[in-house]
Amino acid sequence: MGVTTYTHETTTPVAPTRLFKALVLDSDNLAPKLMPQIVNNIEIVEGDGGVGSIKKMNFVEGHPIKYLKHKIHVVDDKNLVTKYSMIEGDVLGDKLESIFYDVKFEAAGNGGCVCKSITEYHTKGDYVLKEEEHNEGKNQGMKLFKIVEAYLLANPTVYA
Repeated sequence: MGVTTYTHETTTPVAPTRLFKALVLDSDNLAPKLMPQIVNNIEIVEGDGGVGSIKKMNFVEGHPIKYLKHKIHVVDDKNLVTKYSMIEGDVLGDKLESIFYDVKFEAAGNGGCVCKSITEYHTKGDYVLKEEEHNEGKNQGMKLFKIVEAYLLANPTVYA
């Protein structure tokens, strides 16, 4: 098994605590609400929703991805950090064992936020992940990020 690691950083005018609440603490409700054409629902299949829990994101009928399962490792609402792994789903295919995410929301000088992420792809056998494969997943994650960002900017009292 090999590990390929990528880092990514993006800035937003949204405050880090609001973004953390939206993307981490309330994503189970917010993602299906903001993207009903993509996400059917997010359900807790093991645990209470916190650390150690497994969540299943179900996509709408006809979407190329049927579902994803994530295991939650860390939810630190004081330091605005979350760590979780994708442990099951169509995205993993026959080449990936899992994908580990480490995301931190930091205050920026303008009242906004710098979102820093580390993504580790744990491959099966001697498979080497291509950068294009990573970029495809990153682009999908950024779509959700931008939709949530736009929602928070349009609704400044939500998660305030």
